[in-house]
Amino acid sequence: MNLAILSRARDSYSTRRLVAAAEERDHQVRVLDTLRFAIDLTGDEPDLQYRGKALADYDAILPRIGASITFFGMAVVRQFEQMDVYTPTTAAGIANSRDKLRSMQILSRHDVGIPATAFVRDRADVMPAIERVGGAPVVIKLLEGTQGIGVILAPDNKVAGAVIETLQSTRQNVLIQRFVSESKGRDIRAFVLGDRVVAAMRRVAQGDEFRSNVHRGGFVESVELDEEYQRVAVKAAQIMGLKVAGVDMLEGKDGPSIMEVNSSPGLEGIESATQLDIAGAVVDYVANQVDFPELDVRQRLTVSTGYGVAELLVREGLDLVGRTLAESGLRERDISVLTLTRDAKVIPNPRGHRELEAGDRLLCFGRLEEMRDLVPARRRRRARAQLEPLPDDPLHEEDDS
Repeated sequence: MNLAILSRARDSYSTRRLVAAAEERDHQVRVLDTLRFAIDLTGDEPDLQYRGKALADYDAILPRIGASITFFGMAVVRQFEQMDVYTPTTAAGIANSRDKLRSMQILSRHDVGIPATAFVRDRADVMPAIERVGGAPVVIKLLEGTQGIGVILAPDNKVAGAVIETLQSTRQNVLIQRFVSESKGRDIRAFVLGDRVVAAMRRVAQGDEFRSNVHRGGFVESVELDEEYQRVAVKAAQIMGLKVAGVDMLEGKDGPSIMEVNSSPGLEGIESATQLDIAGAVVDYVANQVDFPELDVRQRLTVSTGYGVAELLVREGLDLVGRTLAESGLRERDISVLTLTRDAKVIPNPRGHRELEAGDRLLCFGRLEEMRDLVPARRRRRARAQLEPLPDDPLHEEDDS
C-alpha cells in the first residue's frame, strides 16, 4: 500500500507512530504537509498538485487535520475522495465532528446520549436556555475549541450569563450544556476503528480542575468498556461518518453521555494507558479497506430518472408484517433492500427468508413512486407551541464591517 499521512506536525507522536507502523508492515508511506497541496480542476479529472508538482499515486490517505486549517484541510481531503483515494476520515466526517454545535445537532436525532444542550444568540434568550439545560452549574463551550481550551464551568446563573454575554460580545459562538456532576473531572475516550472499539481509557483531572484533558495535566488509565458504552461509541463515530475516531463520553448516572467525537484522535495518551499498538491497528484497518473508497450512495444511485434511495418503515397494519422479504413483493415493485434495521441491530443485505416485523426500517434503492406509500410520516414535535402573537422586536441591521 502506498500511504500518505496528511500532517503539518511531522515530529508529533501520532504522526511518527503511524509512519513507524506503516514501515514495519512494508508499506510505502510519506508525510505530506496539508497546506502545500494545490487543488487542480483544470483537466478532465480531479487532481492535486503537491509543492508545485504532479502528485504521486497514493492508495490511501490518513488525514491529521488541525483545527486551524479545517477549511483548507477538508478541501484537500474532499479532492482525494473525488480521485477515489481511500480515506477513513472523510471531509464530511471532519466537518460534522469539528463543529460542536453541528455534531450535537446530528447526534440528537439518534439513540445516543448527549448532555442537554442549548444554543442562543439574543441576550434575552440566555437565561431561559440555562434553565432548559437544568440550571447552573452549566458548562459553556466555544464551538471550535480543542484540548479543553474554551470550556468554562459557570457555578451560578449570574456568572453563566455574564460569561456568555462577554464571549458573544467578541463574536464568539458558544454552547450551553448541562453539567454532569457525577462525572466531574473524569471522562472516557473510546478509540473507534470501523465497527469496533479497539481501546479505551479513562482521563482523570488533577486537583479542582474539571477538565480531564491530558493537555491540561490529567492522567490516564486503561479501562474495559461494557457493551453499552462500546455500542454508543461506535454508533456516534458512524453517525459522524468517521471510521477512525476518538469518542469522548461522560459516565452519567443514566449511562454514557457523549461530549465530543474527534476526527484526529491523538495516540500518545491511549497507547501509554493501554500499552496497545493503536497505530498498527489503524494502518492494518486502512490496508484492509483500501479497495473500498467512500461512495456517495445518493449521487451514484440516483442517476436513473425516477430512482433513488429511501428508508421505508414497516408499519403495523401493512400486509408486509409477518411476511418474508421474498413474499413481500418489494422486488416485483422494483425495490431492492440494502439493509434492515431492527431496534439497535442493523442487518446488511438481508436474505429473502428474513421475516418482517412491525417497526423494521428498510434502507432501499428503487423506483421512488413505488416507495412513496411506505415512507414513514415526517416526525412531529412531541409538544407543539401555542400559536400566539409575539411582541414586535426591534430590528437591528447587521454590521459587516
